[in-house]
Amino acid sequence: MRVFAVIAVILLAACSNLERYEPRTYVVASGDTLYSIAWRHGVDTRDLARWNALANPNRITVGQRLVLAPRGAARPATRQASAGPIPVSLRPTFGWPTEGTIAARFGERGILTTGIGIAGREGQDVTAAAAGRVVYAGGGLADYGQLVIIEHNQSWLTAYGHNRRLIVEQGQSIVRGEKIAEMGLGPLRQPRLYFEIRLNGDPLDPLGLLPGSG
Repeated sequence: MRVFAVIAVILLAACSNLERYEPRTYVVASGDTLYSIAWRHGVDTRDLARWNALANPNRITVGQRLVLAPRGAARPATRQASAGPIPVSLRPTFGWPTEGTIAARFGERGILTTGIGIAGREGQDVTAAAAGRVVYAGGGLADYGQLVIIEHNQSWLTAYGHNRRLIVEQGQSIVRGEKIAEMGLGPLRQPRLYFEIRLNGDPLDPLGLLPGSG
């Protein structure tokens, strides 16, 4: 009976810790957008807006404190998603964002592990993998360098990092294959594009979604 009592105490303590868990918070800095904050922390933009009761996701202010998970939820695990079956009707038809060879694969050890690295020539064209709207264009996310994030629909986003020059601006609508940036230098100062695809905030392996790479 004493063993069961000890186990019960441990379980009660664990449950108590879960109940007391408060989600991490983030203080909005200059240049931040809701999309860049969601991207940095691996959450869906719609969830982030809902958790913070943001009627207009485009209106956040410097110094504002945002919660990064629903209050009262269990401590979240780090996500690197396997999305399961994806409805074809909702998935954009992605094209390659630039020419080159695969220099880093999804999940490989490194600073950025939730996308792929494509090696090429400094200054070569980086193009939109699918039509959409630019929701972030800037250099405010550490490790990504000059970055473009494109929203393709409510569920799908792509990101293009390590650029030397951005061609597009936030809010701009673009078509598939349109030039959005020029390739810059990535890790070890080698010309490289860092490319991510996310579904509802979860990173997916782009090589499973790009033509000729499955």
